[in-house]
Amino acid sequence: MRVFLMLYKMLTLVQFRNKVFNYNKILKKKIFIGCGSCFLLCVIFYANHRSIKNLAISLISATDEDISCYDEPQTLGSTEYFNKGEEQSMQDDHNIFFHETSCFGDREILLNARQACAVESAAKMNPGMKVYLSFLSHRKFSNYTKMIIDILMSYKNVHIHRISMDRYVKDTPLEEWWASGVFKSSRWPRSHMSDILRYLTLWKYPGIYLDLDVVVISSLEHLSNFAGAEDWEDVAAGVLGFGANQVGRRIADACLRDLKKNFRGDIWGNNGPGVITRILQRICAAKYAQDMTKARCHGFNVYPPSTFYPIHYKKWKLYFDAKKRNETLRMIEKALIIHVWNKLSQFETIRIGSDVPYAIIANQYCPKIFNNCSKFF
Repeated sequence: MRVFLMLYKMLTLVQFRNKVFNYNKILKKKIFIGCGSCFLLCVIFYANHRSIKNLAISLISATDEDISCYDEPQTLGSTEYFNKGEEQSMQDDHNIFFHETSCFGDREILLNARQACAVESAAKMNPGMKVYLSFLSHRKFSNYTKMIIDILMSYKNVHIHRISMDRYVKDTPLEEWWASGVFKSSRWPRSHMSDILRYLTLWKYPGIYLDLDVVVISSLEHLSNFAGAEDWEDVAAGVLGFGANQVGRRIADACLRDLKKNFRGDIWGNNGPGVITRILQRICAAKYAQDMTKARCHGFNVYPPSTFYPIHYKKWKLYFDAKKRNETLRMIEKALIIHVWNKLSQFETIRIGSDVPYAIIANQYCPKIFNNCSKFF
């Protein structure tokens, strides 16, 4: 009996040790997997920081990607194309360009008040420059948009046009590329069309390109051959200026050819900020925006974040925070343009009469649109 009890205790002890051993193995395995996953995420983060940085924007941009209008012909009542006489007058560098790359299916074209504010502010602050707003959709304007367009057209320097891509790329470095259909592989075709048009337009016509999520708060007439840093590492493409001189034409041509060669439909920022960043890294012999001085860039200016992007996209809510109004207004004192990051802020409503910073800015720089857009801006 005593022998039996001793054997039983020994067997129980062995089983217990095996359980502990197995538990330790499982625990070590979990720790190893956990540490390995963390390490892998860190590697991915640092290797692809620009992609992760823009993840929120790219996810929002992935919605509503109808591009049916890009191949459709002009119809009666749609906005007009550029004519040859007008194109000749656009060969100076006193042009500001905006593009609306949305398609609207069977609906009418809708231009919202914040987009129109960008156009009005550019026209108001730059009376000596021609301001062009171009649509890709061939549809008629909605009644609301007609009202908005009438307000914009009260500025003598505002021009409204439609772009037909087949005609627009003709006799440019993108003609064969566009015909190949490579563009249609894009995961974010509307955003990437905006990228294509900013570089193609500035290749065709010297001037300034602006995104439709800006407010121009100073004159741009003295600027030529420039881009802006979004932070001290990255050059952004929301504000670009390529002049009519040799420097401007060289940069414009290099950007368009880089876009054609390196177009990626599966990387959100590759064809916009990626293009101007790659070109300037090569021309300026510098990796980061902070090192891209005018001297190193052969006369091309890379302005600091405070000039065009005084509020970083991570802090976009400051434009809608009345409590931090004074702080925000101080932050934009040295800016020529502000970006309000429509992709992130589009659902944030502003009541007319509000004292949030964006409302104060809009009331000053796009007053006609702001005070005639109904109860909300």
